[in-house]
Amino acid sequence: MTFWTIAAVATVAFISAVTPGPTVLLALANGSRIGFRRSGWGMLGAVVSDLVLIGTVAMGLGALLAASEFWFSVLKWMGVAYLAYIGVQMLRSKGTANLSGTDAAVPSNGTPMALFLKSFLVAVTNPKGYIFFSAFLPQFITVSEPQLPQYAILALVIATVDFIAMAAYAGVGMQAMKLLTQKGLARLDHFCGGVMLFLAGTLTLYRKSAN
Repeated sequence: MTFWTIAAVATVAFISAVTPGPTVLLALANGSRIGFRRSGWGMLGAVVSDLVLIGTVAMGLGALLAASEFWFSVLKWMGVAYLAYIGVQMLRSKGTANLSGTDAAVPSNGTPMALFLKSFLVAVTNPKGYIFFSAFLPQFITVSEPQLPQYAILALVIATVDFIAMAAYAGVGMQAMKLLTQKGLARLDHFCGGVMLFLAGTLTLYRKSAN
């Protein structure tokens, strides 16, 4: 695998990562509510989801999902339901922020495990990721060489790029927490929630034939 292959994958991953999607919106919202450090748990969940998605593709399960209308639909509607659930939660936000260093002052949905699972589940229940990686990554794999190490390298590159993008969004959210009033923070949460519901709506229209 050459440097230019890795650079090409990193470029596409960067373009995809900076485009507002569920995980970066969660990073933005988390940064505005609980600060940059705590939002790292959500970023970690998204990074692990990248590794799971690419590992699934490496084992050939992504192609199996693309070929199965039943399992594709099951995963899709799980993703729709979860995105809608998160969107409604954000729309109900009152814009409260917490920068304390203790878990005692953090609501149950703001604990490290809850933050991790929210970002992890929002990615692994979206069939678009599986279909995209199944179509995209094999183009950069040299079939005459061991494939698993190549997938591992690409997974590391993509996860790193995603983490940088989410960190940037979380940083913007943290600055918003310092500059905005509680009402302004609530509006930011409501905006993110509205986008989440929009993404849930677009996912209902997603078909395998689109790829």
